[in-house]
Formats: sequence, structure tokens, C-alpha cells
Amino acid sequence: MILAQLAHFASHTVSSSLAIFQEEGGTVSFSPIGLWNHMAWMARSVAIVLFIESIWSLAVMIDRYLYFSAARKQSREFAPKVAGALKDSKLEEAIKIADRNKKSHLAEVVTAGLQEFRVSQGMATEETIESSQRALERAEAIVHAKLKRGLSVLATIGSTAPFVGLFGTVVGILHAFDAIATQKTSGIGAVAGGISEALVTTAFGLLVAIPAVMAFNYFTGRVESFDVEMDNSSSELIDYFIKQSHKR
Repeated sequence: MILAQLAHFASHTVSSSLAIFQEEGGTVSFSPIGLWNHMAWMARSVAIVLFIESIWSLAVMIDRYLYFSAARKQSREFAPKVAGALKDSKLEEAIKIADRNKKSHLAEVVTAGLQEFRVSQGMATEETIESSQRALERAEAIVHAKLKRGLSVLATIGSTAPFVGLFGTVVGILHAFDAIATQKTSGIGAVAGGISEALVTTAFGLLVAIPAVMAFNYFTGRVESFDVEMDNSSSELIDYFIKQSHKR
């Protein structure tokens, strides 16, 4: 008898709790459209800012990937060809090869040194070698700036997107407390919308920031490897000029 009464009491309690939850939470939809419709204008502004940052970072990732892939591909084709032309002392041919590979970071640097050397009519004097070296250094700086173009955007988005999402979290919590004060109730239905709004903006901020940080680190590593390749090519070209001066 006692067990029957306890079972009846438990079932009645669970049914009442579920009814209350459905009644309070029924007005809140957790679908993307439902969450958007339930968001306050400030939370919507945060979501729009994060969406713009995500599109911007994605555009930079695609642009840098295509640029680096083209530079890598053309440099692999350029290096052996220009080395063969210089070995045969064909300066003009080496410059033409470099002009045909304008997307190559190595070609852009080597071309600057070769053109500076050609100005002196191929006379491998000490002054010519020094001027060619300065031309190579200037070209390296220019190419390095081109390679890093857009990476600051990824760094900025990666560092600020979590804070933008955190701002949305604060706004969502404030919205939840405002709902409690307005409805004069502390039930789950009063705060569900504000809490979901807060969590969505936090998740969105992390979703934007994490790929941006990963892409920034990846592309920074690629730029460093390109810098090493340009330094090596410049050193080899200066060594070639020095050897040419010893032959005279």
C-alpha cells in the first residue's frame, strides 16, 4: 500500500515537472532560425560581426593558399632552369626564365639581382656585386611583405573573435536576467532564451577564432620557409657573381 502511494506520488511529480518544463520552454526554439528570432538586437549585432569575420578569414585563407601553392610550384620549375642557364653563362636567358615565372618568390628575388648585374654589362666588379646584393635584399623585403599580406587579419580575428563572442555571452546573460525581472519568475523558460543566446555567441566566437589561429600559424611557417629559400638563392647568386669576377 505504501509502495503504491509512493509510486503514484513519484509519477505525479514527474508528470507535473515535465508539464511545467514544456509550458515554460515551449516558447523557446533551439533551431538556428528560432534562436535568431529570439535574440535581442545587440546579440544579433555580435552574430553579424562574427559572421563577417568568418567570411573575411576564409577569404584570406583561400587567397594565401592559392598564392603559396603557385609560388611553390613555379619555384620548383624555375630553380633548375635558371641554374642551368647561369652555369652556361647565359645571363639573358636566365632573366627570361625568371620573367616567365612571375608568381615564384625565388624568381622575383633572383631577377632583381640579375637585372642589377646586367646594368653593369656583366662586369663582375666589387661595386657590381655589392649593388646586386643590395638589390637582392630589397627584393627579399618586398616579397616578404607580399607573402605576409593578409596574415595580420587572421591574427586579429583569431585574437578578437573569442572576446566578441564573450561580449555576446554577457549580453545573453543580461537578457536572461531581464526576462526574469519582466516575467517575475525564475523558471527555466524565463532564462532559457537568454542562456541559449549567450552560449550560441560564445560557440560562434570560438568557431571563428580557432581556424583563424591555426591558419595563421600554418601560413607563418610557410613564410619562414620561403624566407630561407630566398636567402639561400641570394647567397648562391652572390657566390656566382664572385666566381665570375675571379674568372676575369
